[in-house]
Amino acid sequence: MSIGLLGLLDDVAGLAKVAAASVDDVTGMAMKAGIKATGAVIDDAAVTPRYVQGFSADRELPIVFKIAKGSIKNKLLFLLPAALALGYFLPWAITPLLMIGGAYLCYEGAEKVYHLLLPHQAHEHEAHLASAAVDPKTLEDEKVAGAIKTDFILSAEIMAIALAELPDESLIAQAIILVLVAFGITLAVYGVVALLVKADDFGLSLAANNDGIARSLGRGLVKGMPVLMSGLSVVGTAAMIWVGGGIIVHGLEGFGLAGIGQFIHHTAEVAAHAVPNAAAVLAWAVESAGYGLVGLAIGAALIPIAGYVFSPAWRAIKGQREAEPTAH
Repeated sequence: MSIGLLGLLDDVAGLAKVAAASVDDVTGMAMKAGIKATGAVIDDAAVTPRYVQGFSADRELPIVFKIAKGSIKNKLLFLLPAALALGYFLPWAITPLLMIGGAYLCYEGAEKVYHLLLPHQAHEHEAHLASAAVDPKTLEDEKVAGAIKTDFILSAEIMAIALAELPDESLIAQAIILVLVAFGITLAVYGVVALLVKADDFGLSLAANNDGIARSLGRGLVKGMPVLMSGLSVVGTAAMIWVGGGIIVHGLEGFGLAGIGQFIHHTAEVAAHAVPNAAAVLAWAVESAGYGLVGLAIGAALIPIAGYVFSPAWRAIKGQREAEPTAH
């Protein structure tokens, strides 16, 4: 009896070790998959703070929370099942869908550049599109909806990159790892965003301190945060264009249209060889600039298409739907 009991306990201990090792493996793979998506995570963190600009301090954290809640909903309820289903049943459809998302990012980024360079024409374009949009209850609703919509595209890229790192894993393992990635990245991104948007309030509290060092630091934060937020807005716009262009270039390569991608890679290699001491940094900068130019060109081309094709089509569909109850 005692020998049998000892053998059972030994088996239980062995199973516990295997289970612990499996948890470690899953956690390690989740971290690896998340790290691969770091570029998209940085883009997400850079884009989001601009959606809380212009609101009172007491609304900043609630808005960030709303966006974070929408982001985790995007990842878990829509993107995770879609990614697993597409990867299992229709793996060929993932690239075209990502390219459509990339084109949307290019359009969003190019529209911001358009607004900067030609504000009058950009306002006319936005007014034309507004009639086709769903009317938000408040400006806050509009900003939150816009942020969640942009987050959906960036989250799709993050989940797709993470999934690409797990080709040999079972469906259950992929699902568990993607859930860990979704929660980890959402907490990281919106935790950073919350710190950024509340840094000026922290600065004000420090500025009221009796300690000279704390007071100086607080004043520096108060003066510096508007500049930082403006800079992040620029970085966010550039990130949308760069990421969108990169998605489309890589997608074209997957369909055998590698000309643009090869030209960008070759140009980056030439630049890296020209300055060996900064080869890695220069290659990355040139490659990113190439993706950005492609993204800007695609986004610029989509602006009139959105205004003269998509917007009228949506108005027609919306008008038909509104007319149906009247007809009955």
